[in-house]
Amino acid sequence: MGAENEMKIIDAHLHFFPKGERFTETAAAAGHLPTMDHLTAVMKANDIVLGIGMGTTPMDAGCPALLQLPFPSSQWPEKFVQCLGIAADAITKDNRQAVLTSFETEISCPNTVGIKVYAGYQPFFVNDPVYHPFYELAEQYDVPVVIHTGDTATATGRLKFAQPLTGDEAAVNFPRVNFVMAHFGNPWVDDAAEVLRKNPNVYADLSGLVEGDFSAGDFWGEYRAYMDRMAMWLGYAGSYEKLLYGSDWPLVNIPAYIELIARLIPAQHHEDVFFGNACRLFKKIKPAVGLE
Repeated sequence: MGAENEMKIIDAHLHFFPKGERFTETAAAAGHLPTMDHLTAVMKANDIVLGIGMGTTPMDAGCPALLQLPFPSSQWPEKFVQCLGIAADAITKDNRQAVLTSFETEISCPNTVGIKVYAGYQPFFVNDPVYHPFYELAEQYDVPVVIHTGDTATATGRLKFAQPLTGDEAAVNFPRVNFVMAHFGNPWVDDAAEVLRKNPNVYADLSGLVEGDFSAGDFWGEYRAYMDRMAMWLGYAGSYEKLLYGSDWPLVNIPAYIELIARLIPAQHHEDVFFGNACRLFKKIKPAVGLE
């Protein structure tokens, strides 16, 4: 899509992991290399003007609950920002205040634009009190909270914590916080659609619906029932102004995924889903994409 009409794209959901065999194999299966140089080149080739990386790695030895991108910001791709991940299982009554102080310090940085809750990977429901101080921090700094919803990448995940309905209670209890259901709750897309439709402060990204390297046309033909189901529930929600494009890189081939999502989303909503909605939601990214 980007190559055809040069529409600017914001990839609202990427990952970068410490070097390891699994990361390398995942990237290779998607037709990519597990390097920052490669990601930078792919972003440029596909008119991706900004990537939002999800923090996965404790970079501060004194604060294992604070998850960041696994390399210093000086080594990030040119147009890249991050959401801070929460390792809730590393929070204790003794370190809770120190953890919150570390989060607040990082959130005040221009290149930190949100918070990530790893529901399903962490054994806590989205509205568990352990997260409440972080939601209050998100409200204070006007940054969104991205929540993993849906299937987990590993068998050790616990699906009951990642069911999208679990985010509804947090959205009601924290009405001034914007929440993003990552992966549109897949495979519980009907529940995700209802949570999105009901709550004005709930958004969703469309990352991670597919994995690997593929032809968008062939995939659409082979899995037409899946795509039709997705399209039906997106239409039911009627909330295209609250949907964001994301790839979940390195899980998926980026140009193929852009084409697939462009087929899924009605053309009149492309500019919002691929660019505008992320700018409105992640307010801190506006200078990076030339809007301030």
